[in-house]
Amino acid sequence: MADTAAETYAVVLLIEQALTPADAARVRSLHESIEEPVAYHVLLPVEDAAARIESAMGSLSSNELMGSPTLMMHEVDLDAVRDDARDRSQTDLARTLEALRIAGATAEGELVDDPVKALQSAVARYDGREAIILTRPHVIAEFFHVDWTAQARRHLDVPVLHLLEHETFDEQAGEGEGINGM
Repeated sequence: MADTAAETYAVVLLIEQALTPADAARVRSLHESIEEPVAYHVLLPVEDAAARIESAMGSLSSNELMGSPTLMMHEVDLDAVRDDARDRSQTDLARTLEALRIAGATAEGELVDDPVKALQSAVARYDGREAIILTRPHVIAEFFHVDWTAQARRHLDVPVLHLLEHETFDEQAGEGEGINGM
């Protein structure tokens, strides 16, 4: 009996948010000429609840915080925020898998906590032939090479492609490398 994993071209896809149907079609188009069946393994990090709260706190003006910052923290139900983040992430993952399937892809996925470690593990587990990372532009992280793509390229022995979500290939390859509207 033939090993079906060896007959499949596995692509591990690390995403930051739900893929649009256009994003899914672009990803699928990258593999149309491959004769083997292509299987996508999608990884979506669960948003960190504590980071969401810190971010929200950072957006408050100092006048709003001067009263009693500890009172505000006691009013925040961290478990509820964490559950909400997991629910939203699960919904985004389901939307992404559906978009990939509509684009003609075979896809499965999972929620992860540590994106780069999960990517490494998935590439090994599925015998991934390549990794694709779809994110919003993160200029500072990319400049200092601490973004997911730079980290993945240091740790993986497969090709790693970084695509910007919600931008066409032409927009990503044009002047400004992925930055449009300038």
